Amino acid sequence: TGGGGDALSVVAIVGPTGAGKSAVAEALAETSGATIVSIDSMQVYRGMDIGTAKAPVDVRERIPHRMVDIVDPTEEFTVKEFQTAGRTAIANVTDNGGRVVIAGGSGLHFRALVDPMTFAPSDAAVRSSLEPLSVAELRHRLLAVDANAAAVVDVANPRRLIRALEVHELTGETPTMRASTNEARKLAGYEAFLPMTAFGIDPGERLKASVDERFRSMLDHGLLEEVAALDSRLGRTASQAVGYKELIPVVRGETPLQDATEAAIAATRALVKRQRTYFRRDPRIEWLPWQDVTSKNVEAAVAEIRERVAWTS
Repeated sequence: TGGGGDALSVVAIVGPTGAGKSAVAEALAETSGATIVSIDSMQVYRGMDIGTAKAPVDVRERIPHRMVDIVDPTEEFTVKEFQTAGRTAIANVTDNGGRVVIAGGSGLHFRALVDPMTFAPSDAAVRSSLEPLSVAELRHRLLAVDANAAAVVDVANPRRLIRALEVHELTGETPTMRASTNEARKLAGYEAFLPMTAFGIDPGERLKASVDERFRSMLDHGLLEEVAALDSRLGRTASQAVGYKELIPVVRGETPLQDATEAAIAATRALVKRQRTYFRRDPRIEWLPWQDVTSKNVEAAVAEIRERVAWTS
């Protein structure tokens, strides 16, 4: 939890893809009169419905959802833009005495909403001037302006090196300077900007089998057709969404569906692993006992959350 305001007005339900977060969030919101604020990085895009497992339209008509269907998939929607829109959506509810359920699997987007995270500016021209350089050249440039950068930046990762140099070029700030700020210390210590209580949903090893079933079910419900309809409109970010990225070559006749299916399932399992690692680091998250999505398990999780945060009416 964080300080200030009504600490019981915001509940977060997080965890890996396919764990059952949406079922719990929807049941909690419906029984508590709350608004759901999605922290799915791809549900912001209109038309990307099946592959992002958006709540059906009838559910969204019954339970208010925010941060869903807000930009066209041709657009770039940065985490900074997500932060601004998401915090505004939360404030619009809580400032009027309402309750919010933050729900989703993007750890970065979760922290962007609840933690003191300020994003440095970016510039495409600066980035493009750095991208042709080798890792060795990028590392040499960064260490020339910040001899201690390796302590806070992965100097083997070209993307991290480019970003650090871009920020230095635009602001004059080095990675060491940025890591020593009060904001950085609060971020490292998981001191929330937004008062909230967080719960985690994760069925553990059972999720491996359900990831396979989940993706094949999406195909049965028209995911390939959805990707085909969106292909020409998927921008740089949207086209990297798990499932869409693997099926685009199928739509274009470049890859067999079976190969793409196996690749998408493998990519989803890798995503689950990253999400698990990210969320398990956060000491604020209380992991609920959880097997899988059944009405009994959902009811038990909702009852426990409601009792813990005193959402009894």
